[in-house]
Order: sequence, then C-alpha cells, then structure tokens
Amino acid sequence: MSDSSSTVDAASSPVVAVRDVQFSLAGRPVFQGLDVQARRGAITAIMGPSGTGKTTLLRLITGQIEPAAGSVTVFGESLATQDRDARYAMRRRMGMLFQNGALLTDLTVFENVAFPVRAHARLPESVLRQLVLTKLQAVGLRGAADLMPAQLSGGMARRVALARAIVMDPELLIYDEPFVGLDPISMGVIVRLIGRIHRALGITTIVVSHDVAELAALADHSYLLSGGKVVAAGTPAELAASAQPAVRQFMAGEADGPVAFHYPADDYRAQLLGGRR
Repeated sequence: MSDSSSTVDAASSPVVAVRDVQFSLAGRPVFQGLDVQARRGAITAIMGPSGTGKTTLLRLITGQIEPAAGSVTVFGESLATQDRDARYAMRRRMGMLFQNGALLTDLTVFENVAFPVRAHARLPESVLRQLVLTKLQAVGLRGAADLMPAQLSGGMARRVALARAIVMDPELLIYDEPFVGLDPISMGVIVRLIGRIHRALGITTIVVSHDVAELAALADHSYLLSGGKVVAAGTPAELAASAQPAVRQFMAGEADGPVAFHYPADDYRAQLLGGRR
C-alpha cells in the first residue's frame, strides 16, 4: 500500500471504535453487544439514562477496564494488544474532563493546569508559565491563576478542569458529564467553550451526558444507550424525530416508557413474607 493510501485510511478511520463489547459489573450485565464509533474531527455524543454505563464506556475507551468480549480500538490500535507503556502513551494523546472537575484541592489553579505538563514533560518554567496562562486565558480564567479550588464556583472549577484537559494539546478530548450541577449561565459557558475549543484545535471530541438540549447544540453524531446496547444513533435531529418508544421517552423526559422505574427484583410479596432482603 502506498504512503498516500495509508494517509487516507488513517484520516477516514474512526479514532475510537467499540465493537460488539460485552461487559458485566458484579455479575450484572452492563453492555451486551455495544457498538460505538467516534469519527475523526467530529463531536460524538453518548447519551442515556443514569445507570446505562456511559462512564463505564469511557473507562473501557481509556483502558482502565477490559471487556469480557468484543474489541476496543483507539487511534487504530487494539487496547487488548497494548502493554503498560503503550497504554500510557495512548492516554497522553487524550484529554479528560472528569465529572465535577476533579481538581487537586491542595494545588492552586495554575498548578492544577500545570500538573500534566510537569508529569509528562520537562519544560523551562518560563515556557510552562506561558503555556498554562494561555490555556487559562482560553477558558477566561487567567486572572484566577493563584486561587485555590475551594475559592472557585462550580462553573469556574469546571473551566479550570477544561484548561487542564487541553494543556497537553490532546488529539482526543473526552467530557464525562460536563454539565452536571451547573447553573444555566455556567452551563451555557461550558457549551460554548466545548464548541470553541473543538473548532480551534480541530480535535476529536466525545461528550457523555444526559442533557439533551446541550448535546443537540454541539454534537455531529449521537448514540443513545439503553439495555446494554445502542438503541438509536444519528444526528441530534434524527434522534429527536425518532418514533422508537425508548428514544422518545428519553428525548422527551417522559416518566413512563421502556425504561422502567423499578430496578429488577424478586417477587415483592414473596420477599416480604420470606424475610429475605
């Protein structure tokens, strides 16, 4: 194969490919044949009710856990074939915005953003300072560089975490529930920053959330998870127009539908009379 053909294949292949994945947690099936892809340069949304395994999917993609069956491929390499060094090298190509920011509470805003750089690179302090301040400027918090995390609002903490996620200029940027606990103004700021950073860096983005309206404004392609599988996939507009009961229940926020209120349990009467917990 010519070099030009290899370049075309690399450009068109998905950055992340999850194929027919099976995974259980404490004996409970989480995924039963899951198929998800994140296309290069696109914003991919992963949606679903609470407990459908959205965060578990991110743990699979980042190689924190292994599937019982199926395959997970990131940057064209199967995670099943990686040794520890290859796994760490792969993670350095990613940026991650954790739920609730996950800032290090005993470090200043500046040092939180600098932390990945200090861990993985040796830069002169003057260069490191310019890099960190540039990322803080991008999220509007250069003036908060000397503050401690306890002095930040929830929205500010999420923006600092975003600056930390992009400080190494990742090829893949992953957001795990970036809108949780934010007021409407802070949520609007985060939505705008996700779109702006995606366009400015030209990277591949995965956003995991259950916030339908925010994802509709951002995503190029969306997946809806339920029952261990993808029940719908397409553009946000296509999902909004779907007639599938599970899709309509989630997109409209309906209480009644295929997603049951009760967690699976033994017969209620027999359990009460039998004295079993």
